[in-house]
Amino acid sequence: MNVNGVTSTQAAAAYSTYAASSVNEETAAENTSSKESAAENTGAVYEHSTEAVTDSAKKTYTPNTDLVNKLKADAEARTAQLRSLVEKMMTKQSTAYANANDIWSVLRSGNFTVDPATKLQAQQDISEDGYWGVKQTSDRIIQFATALTGGNPDKIEEMREAFQKGYKQAEKTWGGELPDISKQTYDAVMKKFDEMAAEAGLTADQEATK
Repeated sequence: MNVNGVTSTQAAAAYSTYAASSVNEETAAENTSSKESAAENTGAVYEHSTEAVTDSAKKTYTPNTDLVNKLKADAEARTAQLRSLVEKMMTKQSTAYANANDIWSVLRSGNFTVDPATKLQAQQDISEDGYWGVKQTSDRIIQFATALTGGNPDKIEEMREAFQKGYKQAEKTWGGELPDISKQTYDAVMKKFDEMAAEAGLTADQEATK
């Protein structure tokens, strides 16, 4: 079952892996920043560097923990739903599933068939307006990064690196390069990070010196 050269279920499964990995990497970044922060309350409070700026220019950034938790819960629920869909599909093909090391190896091989309902659901999920589509997935990742840092522009590159680590972990779990649609989402996220940095007035040279 191929759609534009990409197996729909494979792409959706890949999305669930690296989206969840990105969430975990970004949460780890939040925890590290929290330990290093001087904040006494739970949750990090990010501040601009006080070097070469006046006190009046100083600004604090507080993570939107409610939104972070909401996004995480939503991602976990949708990932569980997707995993359930794939597992039900695989159990109907007991031979292929029984001989596989894991569910990802079966998906990666493309050596399986799906019923019309599963195919339709997968296609809808990764469509242009689908939950695991390029636009919605990249938007959620940026929204999560912004909520996690409270919109602190000094943390843009930290969040970018967390996303990149999550993507690499997803490739490792998948066992190779992710499907094209996942690569498109990676490019979309990186572009949005670039746009955030440009909007904040940060250049590549400025980021390199932080």
